[in-house]
Amino acid sequence: MDMSYLFLIIFSITTIIGLWKLFALAGEASWKAFVPVYNFIVWLKIIKKPWWWIFLIITPGVNFLMYVIMCLLMAKAFNKRSFTEKALAAVFGFVYLFYIGFQKDTKYVGPEDRNKMKPSMAREWTEAIVFAVVAATVIRTFFFEAFTIPTSSLEKSMMVGDYLFVSKISYGAKIPNTPLSFPFAHHTLPLTETTKSYLEWFKLPYFRLPGFGSVKNNDIVVFNYPDGDTVALNAQDQSYYQLCRTYGRNVVWTNTDINQETGKTYFGDIVARPADKRENYVKRCVAIPGDTLFIKNKQLFINSKPSYVAPTMQYTYRVKTDGTTFSPQVLTKFDITDPIQQEQDSTGITYIVNLPNNKVDNFKQLENIKSFEPVVEPMGKYSPQIFPHHPAYAWNNDNFGPLFIPKKGVTVNLDTTNIALYSRIIINYELNTMEVKGDKIFINGKESKTYTFKLDYYFMMGDNRHNSADSRYWGFVPEDHIVGKPVFVWMSIKEDNKNITRDRDPKSGFIKKLKTSLFDDPARRARFFCFVGEDGLSRSYLVHFIVIIAAISGFFYFKRKIAERKEK
Repeated sequence: MDMSYLFLIIFSITTIIGLWKLFALAGEASWKAFVPVYNFIVWLKIIKKPWWWIFLIITPGVNFLMYVIMCLLMAKAFNKRSFTEKALAAVFGFVYLFYIGFQKDTKYVGPEDRNKMKPSMAREWTEAIVFAVVAATVIRTFFFEAFTIPTSSLEKSMMVGDYLFVSKISYGAKIPNTPLSFPFAHHTLPLTETTKSYLEWFKLPYFRLPGFGSVKNNDIVVFNYPDGDTVALNAQDQSYYQLCRTYGRNVVWTNTDINQETGKTYFGDIVARPADKRENYVKRCVAIPGDTLFIKNKQLFINSKPSYVAPTMQYTYRVKTDGTTFSPQVLTKFDITDPIQQEQDSTGITYIVNLPNNKVDNFKQLENIKSFEPVVEPMGKYSPQIFPHHPAYAWNNDNFGPLFIPKKGVTVNLDTTNIALYSRIIINYELNTMEVKGDKIFINGKESKTYTFKLDYYFMMGDNRHNSADSRYWGFVPEDHIVGKPVFVWMSIKEDNKNITRDRDPKSGFIKKLKTSLFDDPARRARFFCFVGEDGLSRSYLVHFIVIIAAISGFFYFKRKIAERKEK
C-alpha cells in the first residue's frame, strides 16, 4: 500500500477515536466524531472558534496548519497547557488527542479566556505570522500568485524581468498534489540550492475547481514544465531528457567529473518531481484539444488555417552589413536584444538577429544593410531535439507536423510508428504500463491497437519562435499542468545582458536595476502596471497608481490632522 494512504488511514482512525472520547467529556454526543466534516464543526464548537473555519480546514495547503492549531487549542480546552503538553499537541496532535482521550484525569475546562490575558509580544507576533501565512497561502493557492518571466521565449509579448500576477481562477485553481510543503516556496527550500521544499509521502490526486473559462487558442498561459518530471539537480535549467539525448543516460546518471566553475559534479543527483512542483513556464497556447497543428516554412496552421500572428512575434534573420556595426540607438529603436556576430570578411559583417514582425520592414531600409534573409530550417530535415525525437518524424523548428492534439475521450489507432507521439502520454501522464514487442503494443499487459485519452492536452509555443524551448521540443502539455493566466504586470526590471555594442555591469544589484528601469528606460517604465492581453501588454497605469496612492495617503494624513485638532 502507498505510504501516503497508510498514513492517512492511521491519521484518520486515531483522530476520530480521540475525538470520540473527548466529545463525550465535553458534553457532546460521541457519535458525532464519526461524521465527516460535521465532526470538525463540533470540534470548532468545543474550542469556541467560528464555524467558517471549516473552509480553511478543507483548503489544501492550509488545512494541515489549521489542524495543528485546532489540536493545540483542543489540548488547552482539556487543561493541557504546559509547554511540553502544547508542543506534543502541536507536533503529534493526532496521537496526542487519542492519548489524552483515554487518560482518567482528563477534564474539559473550556478554552482559554483570551480577553483576560495580556498577550505577550511573542504571542502577538506568532498570531500575526500565522494569520499572514494562512491568508497568503489561500490567496496564492486559489486566486492569484506572483510570477517572474524567466526566459525570453515570449519576447516581445512578455519579457525577461516582467513581474506579474497569475490568475488561478481564470481556468480554475488546482488542488495541490503535495499539500505538505514549506510556505511560499516552490520546489526548493529558501537559502538552499537542491533541498526539497515539500514532502511526497502524502499526495492528492489531480482535481481542479471550476474557473471562469477554459484555455483558448492564443491565450498566454502559465503551466508546469512537462519535462520537469525528472531533474538533474546541478543542471535544473536544462531538460533532463535533452541531457540524456545529448550525452547519453548512463553519462548523466554516473558522471562524476567536476565543473571547475562551480566545484560540483556536472549533473548531480537525478530526482523526480510531482506535477505541481515542476518549473513554472509561460507560453502562448497555439493549439487546444482536438486541433491539428502544422508548421510549414515558419507559418503555423491550425486546422488547415493560418494561425494568429502577434505583432511582436520574433523570428531569426541573417543580416549582412557594409562592415559597420549597429548603434545602441538602432538596437533600442528596433527592439533588438543581443545580435550575434556570425562572421566578418572583406565584404562586410554578418549577424544573426532576432527581430519582431512589426519592425522588419523599417529595419530592412537601414542604409548599412546589404542583405537580409530569414533563417529557415528546410522541410524534411530531421532534428533529434524536436518532438517526438524519432527519425520517422523528420520535423524541425520551422517545419513540424501535422500533429493531432489529444482530447479527452478521443480514441486513436496505435502502431509501432505513431506510438512515439503518444508513449509519454500513456506512461508518464496517464500512468499506464506500456511495452512494444515486435509489431505489437501492450498497455497494462494487454495487446492494444487503440488508445483513448483520459485528459485534455495543449500545444504551447513562444512568440520568440527561434529562441523558445516549447512544445516543439517536449510535446504536449497535460491539463493537470495548467496553472493559470497572466493578467497583470506590476513591475518590469531590465536584466543585465551583453551584446556587441554595450557592456553591462554583471554585478549591478536589484535596486540599481529597478532605478534604471523606472527612471532611465522609457521602454521598461511603460511596462509597469499593465494588463496582459493577446497582443501583449496594455497601456501603463503607473501614473494612475501613484495618484491613487497619493490620494489615499493624503486622505489619512488630513484625517489624522483633523483628529489632532479636535483633541486640542
